[in-house]
Amino acid sequence: MWETAAAGFSAMGSEARLKVLKTLVRAGEGGLTVGDIQERTGIAPSTLAHHLRFLAAGGVVVQEKIGRNTINRASYGELRALAEFILSECCADEVGKAANDG
Repeated sequence: MWETAAAGFSAMGSEARLKVLKTLVRAGEGGLTVGDIQERTGIAPSTLAHHLRFLAAGGVVVQEKIGRNTINRASYGELRALAEFILSECCADEVGKAANDG
């Protein structure tokens, strides 16, 4: 899981890619075409294509070719797994205070 998590977090490692991913999360399960994402983010088409490839390679975006369009969707399962991975040991090393310590 470490390798998968590292790839997923790395894919989100820029402001532009986070903006694209957040746009796809907001769009829901229906996803968006590249043109729709470009319109909503203002990212140039060639740069956007690069970011989408990076996000897809990291597993946080799924791309599906439908006719002449490519639909891009957030990979909600992968995003949930990344959140669970990073939070799975939350507070495990926290030293607890005894109830009578004041």
